[in-house]
Amino acid sequence: MRLTSALAATGCLVLALVAASACSPSPGSEAVPSVVPPTASTPAPTAAPTGAWRLDGDPEALATGLAAPWSVVPLDGGGALVSQRDDGAIVELTPDGRLREVGTVPGVVSGGESGLHGLALLVDDDTTWLYAYHGAADDNRVVRMPLLGAPGDLSLGETDVVLEGIPRASTHDGGRIAFGPDGRLYVATGDAQNPEAPQDPDSLGGKILRLEPDGASADGNPWGTAVWSMGHRNVQGMAWTQDGTMWASEFGQNTWDELNRIEPGGNYGWPLVEGEAGRDGLIDPVVSWATSDASPSGIAAVGDTVFVAGLRGERLWLVDTADGELSGQPTAALAGEQGRLRDAVLAPDGTLWVLTGNTDGRGSPRAGDDLLLRLRLVPAS
Repeated sequence: MRLTSALAATGCLVLALVAASACSPSPGSEAVPSVVPPTASTPAPTAAPTGAWRLDGDPEALATGLAAPWSVVPLDGGGALVSQRDDGAIVELTPDGRLREVGTVPGVVSGGESGLHGLALLVDDDTTWLYAYHGAADDNRVVRMPLLGAPGDLSLGETDVVLEGIPRASTHDGGRIAFGPDGRLYVATGDAQNPEAPQDPDSLGGKILRLEPDGASADGNPWGTAVWSMGHRNVQGMAWTQDGTMWASEFGQNTWDELNRIEPGGNYGWPLVEGEAGRDGLIDPVVSWATSDASPSGIAAVGDTVFVAGLRGERLWLVDTADGELSGQPTAALAGEQGRLRDAVLAPDGTLWVLTGNTDGRGSPRAGDDLLLRLRLVPAS
């Protein structure tokens, strides 16, 4: 069993290699970034990275014209799948740089921050399953569909519900899903504006869940239910550093955003505390940021470095770790250069791919938005 995970939408798609968007900019506006195929001039895949990593050079645009993209899953061979929040579409970036719609996830009901969110892939025997987290009429849920066809001609098979009944609201819907190193499916949920849910062990809201691929509660969960950790407000990023440590980003309310080291059975304090409190029985974040500097969504782990995509903060945070602890002070990159950043993921070629989020209703779209960017990585000196 081979695992690939990542951690969606109205508008127009760029269907050509260079920007020919139906949402053409007005005269005198910023030029649309040039687009390169995802397989062009990329390093060869390498062994699993270790140690700390840094960005090298300017970002390259792999795709433009995405509409409220939320999650990106790189594919072997250079392509990717992208979820679009508002229209429920799955978009394929082909290895030669084209964008095409693979299909629409049935039953997606968008509104506010809810819609089509996280994607994850599971390759099991002869079937490639595409998992998706999305808002439905009365709840959030996780579904899976066979991914059919070859790169450049992918399509979606019939949808199966993996887990339903996750609370939904106009905000605080969580939405990130990822397969962990243990082969289990991790699901990040929000409190759905119900402050009692995160401290209620029987509620699916305000939690990180751990499931078998078929949706059953995974063996070894701390309470014998689907819940892995609790006391979360709104988790939108999950990743594992090379030592197996699990990390999650979390939106605060008015004061502190967080990067947390996730432990089974851990209580992360919401709504009792926000940020670092030092209270017995509650786990403090490893990093706290002012909400204006982060509003963290997707995260990627490369070796011992966690890359945190910031929405309101409009920057990419680099957080070096060692043995599950902070190693040095976090540093910021791309500050203000690309606007809101929604997702980050390590690609098979060893580069970092980042989704912008300027068309999500809270940003200021620029020419060509939204973008899928590629950033080269080098070991920290």
